Amino acid sequence: MSRWWARRRARPTGDEGSSVIEFLGLSIVLLVPLVYLVLTLGRLEAATFATEGAAREAARTYVAADGADEGAVRAVAAVGIALRDQGFDDDPATALTLTCSAVPCLAPGSDVSARIEVRVPLPFVPSFVRDVIPLEVPVSVERVAPVDTYRTTDE
Repeated sequence: MSRWWARRRARPTGDEGSSVIEFLGLSIVLLVPLVYLVLTLGRLEAATFATEGAAREAARTYVAADGADEGAVRAVAAVGIALRDQGFDDDPATALTLTCSAVPCLAPGSDVSARIEVRVPLPFVPSFVRDVIPLEVPVSVERVAPVDTYRTTDE
């Protein structure tokens, strides 16, 4: 029995090592898209978090300001801080859109709406491809802040 076992072990079968190659090939095919998906979703989550915070703070700082011009400057500054905090270099003045429900924007009892829109480019896409095909995901958020009912107007 020992001779039979020795001959059996010495005979090559031709399948040795192929499972390692199959494992490496399959793991590359599955892991590369998975890592790309995680990177893309992480960037989209950062954009959502940045726009949420920027819209909320822009509306709040605008209604707390003494005048409409000062409120607009403060709102743009708040948007810039929130976007830069999450790594976005978008211009805060173009990302922010302020709308008011009343003719004097800070009239008592009116509402101020702040809308933030950021375009998130897909990672690892070369710029010459982006020039031909827009590979960006738009993320936008709108928040409304009420103006205090007992506010005195100087405008």
